[in-house]
Amino acid sequence: MVKLGKYARSVSIIGVGCTPFMYTVDNPETDGLTEGELFGYAALQAMEDAGVNPQDVDYYFHGEASPLNGSNYLTPNVQIANWFGMKGKGSIHHSEACCTGYLAIEQAVNAVASGKYNCVLSGCVEFGDSLAIGNHPYKREKMTMDKFLVTTAWLYDRNYTRSLMAGQELIYDDAAEWYKRTRGITDQEMDDTLNWMCINNRRNASVNPLAIERRTYEQLAKEAGFENVMDYMRSPHNPKMGDFLRLGGVELKCDGAAAVVVCATELVDKYMGNKSHKPIEVLGVGSAACEATTPHFEVRATEEAVRQVYELTGLSGEDLDLFFANDFIITSHLVSAEIAGYLPYGEGWKYICEGRTAYDGDRPINTNGGRTSFGHAHAASGLADLYEAVKQMRGECGERQVKKLPKTTMLRGYGGAQNVAAYIIRTIEEG
Repeated sequence: MVKLGKYARSVSIIGVGCTPFMYTVDNPETDGLTEGELFGYAALQAMEDAGVNPQDVDYYFHGEASPLNGSNYLTPNVQIANWFGMKGKGSIHHSEACCTGYLAIEQAVNAVASGKYNCVLSGCVEFGDSLAIGNHPYKREKMTMDKFLVTTAWLYDRNYTRSLMAGQELIYDDAAEWYKRTRGITDQEMDDTLNWMCINNRRNASVNPLAIERRTYEQLAKEAGFENVMDYMRSPHNPKMGDFLRLGGVELKCDGAAAVVVCATELVDKYMGNKSHKPIEVLGVGSAACEATTPHFEVRATEEAVRQVYELTGLSGEDLDLFFANDFIITSHLVSAEIAGYLPYGEGWKYICEGRTAYDGDRPINTNGGRTSFGHAHAASGLADLYEAVKQMRGECGERQVKKLPKTTMLRGYGGAQNVAAYIIRTIEEG
């Protein structure tokens, strides 16, 4: 296998920004928001956090998973530049389904590591819960399932995967069934694990002001007349959608945006000025893509992406202090955390059921609440995870701050039954 090359020069994260993840339609405070306004909010926040002005940024990337649904523009990267002071700047738009926000960081890092640019902004925006109405730039309508499924069909090879019942039909229970068989656990243990992942995610989101859902499952159980939260999780209030996955283990689609500013590590002092927070170096990124006819495609692509990033960095799961996974199907954060070695093989389900992966546990995962509680704004979710990771590594998360200040974090993106990315970031120590 060909050995991957190192970056030509070190690249560091110096600023992050993130909007609340929200439902904008029929909300008097947000209805009528444009793509430019939402992206601009995150971009300006990231630049302020970094201590830079728009003129300091050499180039920017714009990510959106479904621009034909969410956007009124054919070239959204160009049309929104005025909202964050970058009219005339070079830019590019990209889309890698729900992995867009994770590959957004690789786009920015590669641009700076090459030496072509010194300071780059990368942002993602998505109206995952609403649709643009043609010829009405300030009007949006609620996303309905029939309209969403039209978009979903674009993700797959419609000549073959549909006839083979791949795509949506296989995505939900495949990872859970694979995990149960390979680890030798029972159906009940798998069900308990899925439910505890939901409970832990919701506990994390309950203390996150940017999360779309902050009511804990304990609260919901009490309101429904249940004394025990697991009785509620196994009840018709949380119905099964297949052999394993329940309603609580599926993404909450919403609208949002997030952004990051990176620069050459050697130029950190020039750009950050008097900012007190430490820069965070991007050590390496691994990427893979397996379309939906590949058996256990999420597992296989994750294995390859993780292999690449460990080869690039020389690290292993034992070096990680914090882990994020794009878990719009909640099984993802169990499966990917074990593949990465962050949780021990065959034991991860026990860690989850014991609460050890919640923000106050010893192996925290998705401290922002993940896709099932923080929300899923498709492209924006990956950079929202990066925002949370950076804040945790700086010690800026308040009530949900993890017990041990993280130094090294892995983020594993996944989207569209196609793309997987795994990257590792590490706080730069003084001296």
